Formats: sequence, C-alpha cells, structure tokens
Amino acid sequence: MVELMDMAEPASKSVRQVGGIPSVTMPELELTILMPCLKEAETLAVCIAKAQTFLGRAQIAGEVLIADNGSTDNSQHIAEAGGARVIDVPMRGYGAALRAGIAAARGRYIVMGDADDSYNFERLDAFLKRLRAGDDLVMGNRFRGGIEAGAMPFLHRYLGNPVLSWLGRLFFRTPLRDFHCGIRGFSRGSIAKLDLRTTGMEFASEMVVRATLVGLKISEVPTTLSKDGRSRPPHLRTWRDGWRHLRFLLLYSPRWLFFYPGASLVAAGTVLSGLLFLGPIRIAGISFEIRTMLVACTCLIVGIQGVCFATIARGFAEDLNLLPPSPRYGRIIEAFTLERLVFGGAAIFLAGIAGLVTAVVRWGEVHFGSLDVSGLLGMVALSTTAITVGAQLIFTGFLAGLMSIKHSSANVALGGFDGTQ
Repeated sequence: MVELMDMAEPASKSVRQVGGIPSVTMPELELTILMPCLKEAETLAVCIAKAQTFLGRAQIAGEVLIADNGSTDNSQHIAEAGGARVIDVPMRGYGAALRAGIAAARGRYIVMGDADDSYNFERLDAFLKRLRAGDDLVMGNRFRGGIEAGAMPFLHRYLGNPVLSWLGRLFFRTPLRDFHCGIRGFSRGSIAKLDLRTTGMEFASEMVVRATLVGLKISEVPTTLSKDGRSRPPHLRTWRDGWRHLRFLLLYSPRWLFFYPGASLVAAGTVLSGLLFLGPIRIAGISFEIRTMLVACTCLIVGIQGVCFATIARGFAEDLNLLPPSPRYGRIIEAFTLERLVFGGAAIFLAGIAGLVTAVVRWGEVHFGSLDVSGLLGMVALSTTAITVGAQLIFTGFLAGLMSIKHSSANVALGGFDGTQ
C-alpha cells in the first residue's frame, strides 16, 4: 500500500459507526482502488502492481483494497504479498463484495474495477481528475476508449450493452452511453448515502440508477477494455446476468413497467370497444365485430390493472426509500383518494350489474329464446368488463389506503403516557 501523506491534501480523521458507537478510524486517504475478487490468482498480482504503480506515479495517498468473495486459490495471500489490504466477504455475489469494500474503504474517492486484468489500473488519471473537480460518479466508456479484439463477447458488444444502456437512458434520463462499464470512480460519501442493496451483478445498474434519481453529478471518461488474462471462463453469465440487469431496470421504473403499457391498453381498449358497441367496423376489407370487442375489453381490464399497479408500486418504492419522492405522484395520490377510488369503482361495478340485468331482461322478452346474439354479447362484454374494472378500483383503493398507514413513532406521547398532562 502506498501512503504518501505528506504529498497529498491534508488528511482528516473519519468517524464511523461500530455497533452504534462512533469510533475514530485510521486517517482518511485520498483514493482507494477497490477490486472484487473470486479466484483471481492468475491476474490479481499484475492488477495490484499496476494500481500501486499509479499511486506512486501520481503521488497519491491511497490504498489497494481487495474484497475477497470466498477465493480458494491463494488469491488472498497473493494480494497481501502485493501490498494490498484484504477483507473477507462471506456473502457471495459481485454486489455483496463491492458493498463490503465500499464500507471498508479508507479513501475519500474510490475507483473500482475487475481483478481480471481487463482494465488498466495504471491509467486512472481521468477518473481522479473528474472526482477532484467535484463529480460524484465517473463512469468509464469502453466504446469511446476502445475494445480490444476478443475482449467483449459479440452479444455483449452489439446487443446486451447497447440495449441495456439505451433502456437506462430512456427510463432514467441519464446521459451515459456505457451503462455497465466495470471500471468507475466515485465519491465514497456520496455513494454511501445511496443505500445500495443488491448483491449480484445488477449492483452495477443500481449504482447508476440511484445516483441518477437523487441527482448526483455524473460524468463519463474514455477507458480501454483488454482481453482478460484468465484461463477459466468469466463469472458473468450472458443471459442470466443480462436478465438480472433488465429486471432491475424495470423494477426501478414503475412508469415503464406498469403505467405506460397500462395507459396505452386502456386508451386502445376504450376507443375500440366504444366504437364496436355501436356496430361492426370494416377497415380495408376486414370486418371487426364482437370477437374484436372481446379483445378490446380484455385490453381495458389489463390496462386498468397496470395503472393500479403503477400507483401502488410507486408508493411502495418511496416508502422503502428505493425511489425519491415525486411531486407528481403526490398530486395523483391526493386526487385519487381511497374514497374516490372506492365510490368510483362501486359506480362502475353497479353500472355493469345494471347492464347484465338489462341483457337478461331483453332475453326474457323473447321468452329466453333466440335473439340478436351479436348485440347481446356486446352488452354482456361491456357489462362484465365494467364489473371487473369496478372491482379492481375498489380493491386498489383499499390496498392503497392500507399501505398509506404509517407506523406511529415509539416516542410519541399518547394521552400523558410520558408522565405529563
């Protein structure tokens, strides 16, 4: 570990919570170079040597920290022999190792990267420059810096990374072009406040999403990606980990997961079922009748459910501090109170019941014999749809009301229980 304290900015002592009690740790360093490690004996020594070279060349008070995630191939001994500090992380997972490493880091800034020699730890100048300038998160961009032949699988380079990065920009309005670059720098204090929770490969997405949502200052610098130096297959699994990233992006965006699809289905179902209720429609020689109306009613039911889920999911995510408070969502909640949802749903439900009764009466008028099946089915379809939608709104209103109940604080005085009147 290189510690050139006399050449760095004035050091300060940092205070951390240990068992709820503040304790003074070692003097704070400027930079921690953090590497998660799981059986990286083949490449770990060269990665540490490059990181130590950078610290010495740049005259930085820093450390190399290895977050070992259960290696059984002598990686820990190799790291210690190379002058790195090693912490043992028993919980398995890429995110778990990095979370533990961030918590244990002594650097004011952290640059994290894989220990497979695919990133050059001798060239961290651009990351540190942006961090010193005040950026909270500095992402590497492999597509701008260069990707060595064979360093990134075809599917990752031309499908996985571009698509997931595009979805990240669409969902969260982040300007990043390489959403999942494995090397990045950040302010330890800023990232620690994000309360990152995932333990797998999706941790890379969580860091970017959370930083974007809370308005941290994010930038991007070119970086190169080389073919890793391992003889074994990588830990990353293309489809499994790609799905975990996609799943995370969707879960953190109730708008795109529930609301936009739901609202689109509601609009399409309402317009189409309304038109078909007046009679068949013929477009370009194609006739749309009762069968199409049943599809429209299904779209309407599913769409309403999606919108309801979006509202509940947004509130739930805010309560868990997964998403920051939204003024727009607050206004929606104020407009659609429990009472309005329940009474509105009840009105729609009763209208559906009335429609069914009317259909039965019409059938009774012909002594329950044959009648205009198309017209009857149209009324029945709309009536059952109204019943279903009404029930959905009633249940959603009560569920949202239940979730809005806040736990009372334990130290609130109730009726003089604190000894006072």
